[in-house]
Amino acid sequence: MADVDVTALVSSQPPVKEEQGGGGEGGGGSERDAGGGLTDVQREVLERCLHALKQAQNDSHTLAALLLITRLCPASQLDKPTLRRIFEAVGLNLPARLLVTAIRGSENSGLPPQELLSLGTALLAALSTDPDMACHPQLLTTIPLLLGIIANGPVNQQSSNTDSDPANVAKSAGEGKTSKQKGDDDSEVNGVSTSQEASPSSKLDKAIAADCYQILTAVCALPRGPDQLLSRGAIPALCQAVQQNQTFSHERGLALLGCLLAGKNKDKVWSKHTAELLTLLVRLSKDFCQATDQTKLDMCAQLAQFLPPVGVAAESEELKGVVACVWGVLRPMLQAKLTPKHIGPMLVLSACLLDLYGWEFVGPPKFCCLLVNRACVEVRMGLEEPPGNELSRELQHTLTGCYRIMEAAIEQACCLAVSQTTAPPHSSIPSISLQQSRQVLGVLEEAFSALMYHLQQVDQSRYGDPFIFATFRSLCSWLAEETLCLKEEVTGLLPFLIGYSRSHLQGESPEHGLSDWMSEMSVREETGAWTGKEALRYLLPALCHLSAEEGPRKVLLTLDTPAMLVDFLSQCWTSLKGKGGVASARDPSMETACSALLNFTVTEPERVRKDPCFRTLEALLGDALPVLVHKPLLLVLAANYCTLGLMIGRLKSVPSGSVEAGQRRLFSSALRFLRSALDSGSSPGPVKVSLSWEESWDDVAELWRLCLQALGGCVRVQPWITSLVREEGWLKHTLTMLSQCSALPDQHTQGALEEALCAMADQCPVCKAEIGDVMRKDKGALICMRNLKKSVGVK
Repeated sequence: MADVDVTALVSSQPPVKEEQGGGGEGGGGSERDAGGGLTDVQREVLERCLHALKQAQNDSHTLAALLLITRLCPASQLDKPTLRRIFEAVGLNLPARLLVTAIRGSENSGLPPQELLSLGTALLAALSTDPDMACHPQLLTTIPLLLGIIANGPVNQQSSNTDSDPANVAKSAGEGKTSKQKGDDDSEVNGVSTSQEASPSSKLDKAIAADCYQILTAVCALPRGPDQLLSRGAIPALCQAVQQNQTFSHERGLALLGCLLAGKNKDKVWSKHTAELLTLLVRLSKDFCQATDQTKLDMCAQLAQFLPPVGVAAESEELKGVVACVWGVLRPMLQAKLTPKHIGPMLVLSACLLDLYGWEFVGPPKFCCLLVNRACVEVRMGLEEPPGNELSRELQHTLTGCYRIMEAAIEQACCLAVSQTTAPPHSSIPSISLQQSRQVLGVLEEAFSALMYHLQQVDQSRYGDPFIFATFRSLCSWLAEETLCLKEEVTGLLPFLIGYSRSHLQGESPEHGLSDWMSEMSVREETGAWTGKEALRYLLPALCHLSAEEGPRKVLLTLDTPAMLVDFLSQCWTSLKGKGGVASARDPSMETACSALLNFTVTEPERVRKDPCFRTLEALLGDALPVLVHKPLLLVLAANYCTLGLMIGRLKSVPSGSVEAGQRRLFSSALRFLRSALDSGSSPGPVKVSLSWEESWDDVAELWRLCLQALGGCVRVQPWITSLVREEGWLKHTLTMLSQCSALPDQHTQGALEEALCAMADQCPVCKAEIGDVMRKDKGALICMRNLKKSVGVK
């Protein structure tokens, strides 16, 4: 039996994801035997062998039948039912035992370890072509053994390295050195040495290697396949195989690694295996930098797969060296003449590098401008096609990368175009001139015009298309910074922008696959898992700008935008309450939605009085503010809620009957919140911002002052609030603070407090008397409030 070529069993395996066709027709796989099917003689022998397998009394009988099958009937000619019959007769226990016996090197096996290994992997490879067998628990238990084989090479080496314990085979794959090493050739990439390759004697047999990768790839193609491989040490083993240049490690190992690093797994895998993956990336970047021009073009897409997520290993000098090295190679390539086939992967790789370190390592300003220009040209060419022309997936991938290059250029280009004195962002294009900045802004404007043209053609049936979301997201990044350019086009596109956002917010568009697609395209989501609110989150900064301008605001009102914003805040608050009302960080989107609603409240008082959505908003604020005043981490959100509540309150008329409980609760919470901002302390001197407000004062100072002005307005139209002001202790606290302190933080704060106190003095005789009593003592900051003196009659 030792002379039989057992590897013939899988001599011509079809790709994992293709259907294994019927034995009579030979199937449709591109790698199948052209003859197709079995001859009558083969079928007769096969039936005898299958009968022998079922009747086998011991392993020797089983092996004899299997070896005969492998000689007469290659796996490429066996259909799924036949493979299943073999599986039912043999099971997975035998091939697993063959692997263990081969690795332990038992002298009683009757076959050399190499042939046991060859037969075991060949059987598993053939059976793994059926997904039902590939996910079988017995097959999954062999994964650590297979990983150990591809990482460590031939069996005899593994035996000596792992003390003949098969459980240690895969473990040893993860123990390869990932620290800086220098090989015999002193090869380094930016000061980072790469490991030595395996010697010819330690190389794995090609047939065995192909079988191992066939099995691992088949498992990876299962719904939970990547998790099965990751939990069994696939990353260290595959990294070691590539580092040592083991058989098929580059052809199939890198492809398998790329699958394991794709999508949502990337962050988790990089966090757990940073050292191994960084060493691998150094190796691949060295290969990229030293390759021929044609090979470099072909490697762009591969290299992008192995870059880490943003934030992982950001301070690593190795990673910075890799990024700088790759940019150095990309610069002349991007300046050369390129075909559409090659420009796409290069721009996608450029986008991934920009994600990591911004413009820091890109190169001189002239090249940075060229990169942005190339991305903008690709976008215009790709999107300005006649309506109805469907974009290929490859083109969508390229355009998504171009969007990220454009987004990286937007902020600093807009800043510098407005003022040369503006401090550039940390990741801005270095030393870019004002003229270059304006040129960049010009090409960006043309590209975003193409985006708007494309989105104008989109109907509701395509709202679930991931590429439409990527295009929408990119346009929103432009609108967040620049709403003055293309004003008419933007206003004309508002029906789509609002309709698209509302559709996702209300769950009317299919969300399935959007998050996975964005991960595949390296579109990073700050908010984590997709919930449907993401579309509106991206649009909110633009809505904040547009709601302040009369023309766009009128269009937004016809689209019932305030109701959508209230719905958004309601959903967010429900989600926050589901977490116990505790948040680890601010949610800027909720704050921005409040700002947009505040614009409507200030500029459209009649709409606020009549639109039912503002009654819903009041109820929400009355429910949320009493909770938020006790959440220091959410102080900015509380300030926004308080401001909105009081600004709406000043537009209400005097209640005809008793005051609603929700209204009373809202104003009570607002007064408690407002009094907590300033602290005069026990000693005389200027009043200080209280400790709990100090960190956020820059963000909330203007809102706090606006709240005081709105409180004065509320008191004038709803005099009942004055009794609440006294009951809650706000008036007493404020007068005590003002009489004790020598000065307020600034003139604006003094004006806001004075306006609120004047309103109370005008509407409430009791408040007027209390204020007058304190002012007559003629001390503290009160003496500077001249209008208040007039209101209470103090000279």
